[in-house]
Amino acid sequence: MNGELLLRGGTVVTVDPSIGTLLDADVLVRDGRIAEVGRGLAASGGDAETIDASRMIVMPGLVETHWHMWSSLGRNFITEDFEYFPAKWATSAQYEPDDFYRSVALGLAEALNAGITTVHNWSHNTRSPAHADAELSAHRDIPARARYAYGHIDFLDVDTPLDFTDIDRVRREWFGGQGGGGADAFGGRVHLGVNLRGPDLGSMAVFDAEMAEVHARRLPVAIHTVQGASTAVDATDLERKGYLGPDFLIAHFLAARPEDRAAMARTGTPLSYSVHSELRLGDAGDARAALLSFLADGVDVSFSIDATSICPVDLFQAMNVAWNMGIPWEGSPTAALPALTFRRALEIGTIAGARALGLGDQVGSLTPGKAADILLVRADDLNVGPVAAVESAIVRSVTPANVDAVLVGGRFVKRDGRLVGIDAAKLMRDANESADRIRQRAGGRLAQPNLAEERGEES
Repeated sequence: MNGELLLRGGTVVTVDPSIGTLLDADVLVRDGRIAEVGRGLAASGGDAETIDASRMIVMPGLVETHWHMWSSLGRNFITEDFEYFPAKWATSAQYEPDDFYRSVALGLAEALNAGITTVHNWSHNTRSPAHADAELSAHRDIPARARYAYGHIDFLDVDTPLDFTDIDRVRREWFGGQGGGGADAFGGRVHLGVNLRGPDLGSMAVFDAEMAEVHARRLPVAIHTVQGASTAVDATDLERKGYLGPDFLIAHFLAARPEDRAAMARTGTPLSYSVHSELRLGDAGDARAALLSFLADGVDVSFSIDATSICPVDLFQAMNVAWNMGIPWEGSPTAALPALTFRRALEIGTIAGARALGLGDQVGSLTPGKAADILLVRADDLNVGPVAAVESAIVRSVTPANVDAVLVGGRFVKRDGRLVGIDAAKLMRDANESADRIRQRAGGRLAQPNLAEERGEES
């Protein structure tokens, strides 16, 4: 992270409109930040490392904005007639703190491997202070950038507000706030937020009380809306109450009306859109129309993983699917709306996600002065090359398997196609062990033998 690193001769996709995309260009990293982007750059120090990026696409790290990371190891608990919600409800109370650690660590490692350098850990099953500490320990140990959004216990009574006592403790002990001495445990990589159930999943009176607590602490907040055809979330009412703004993130909101979208655009309130989840769980109608309408009405849209039992940890695929479905339909309300472009899809997966998490001035583009969260993608892999229009190649062809290197704050966390300083085999052994224990505790249809054991293999 200290010193200089020169990425030389790559196809540099900056996602910065003032710089654009440069062929055969260089990126100079100094002390963990982007120092210069251009052609013919030279390092100032004799001990600088130079990386040949001539076969690479050099681009910003991807940013996702809504991920229930505590359930990562339960991704394959679902079956044809036992999908996400039944599986979550059957298991959410069975996770112990060490299971939370293993699940979040697994998710963070998978994110980095897939080129996602910033995540929003939307912890909507924070069962105890020990569970919160376990998640934060995983964030300390796996060096992704993140927001940790403290939330309620799954099945919390709708008339019971979130208790902010432990949020204050977490802020003090982990983030150095409220008399904690000013230092945090993450070197600035992780920041604290809160997620609330919102009017769809709790009472309005409780939501108002919780928002008063949030405003008193000046914390960023995020809420869900149900993915159905109707919603109790009225953005115009939330605007009147002073809730909307850049630090108020709304997930899903497929049932938003034109006036809701207008209120969000007017106040700079971002939307977190989970491509796969909206398609699978959204019974509000046309998820494609919702996406096009939000974009056309000027709402800042970002992509999310949501839960790994619904969505792959793959924002390249999210960009691909969104681009493929992001077209107007003749004879529908979207007929006159603009289609989603490659450039816009790439922006949604990078700088728009950074803005949604309040990090737009820190990450999301290869802009000098920002943190060096950078991907090197092999442009000559069989499924990628030959590259002509590079933004098209990123959105349509690239997969996590093509990500050769990942830097977070100038530090390699993946290099030559392999994670650095992360024991992936141990993470998976631990995740398998925790998943088996959770299934046994949950009982019923989940308490089935481990498939590896049935085959006589080592777990």
